[in-house]
Amino acid sequence: MDQLFEFIVNRWYLVGGFLIVLILFVRNEVARGGRSVSPQELVNLVNRDRAVVIDVRDANEYSQGHIVDAVNVPHTSLSTRLSELEKYKSRPIVVACKMGQHAGAAGTTLRKAGFDNVSRLKGGVTEWLNQNLPMVKG
Repeated sequence: MDQLFEFIVNRWYLVGGFLIVLILFVRNEVARGGRSVSPQELVNLVNRDRAVVIDVRDANEYSQGHIVDAVNVPHTSLSTRLSELEKYKSRPIVVACKMGQHAGAAGTTLRKAGFDNVSRLKGGVTEWLNQNLPMVKG
């Protein structure tokens, strides 16, 4: 343990550099697609602030089950279908995908299109299901 402390003290610039990189990484992830919200936070946003859920999974996955009142715009066609979402520009937007892998990129696309209040569902629809929250089929 003493050697670790000595290493940190003698090489403070390495530790400082690592911390700076870590902070920049976190900042970039947040700016990329908006902050992450838990499924419970999403429920609160929908009930309190009339948030809109944009489900960016493909139509087949969406029809097998989706969050109540979610709007399906697959991530592959999001940039060409932004006009369909214009009516939601003044409302909070939460992007949901299967596991969170496409939500960041979709959030970035929405931010660049002028949507200011964009978040992403942490863990995606998979986490929503894991918490036994309601889904709609069809």
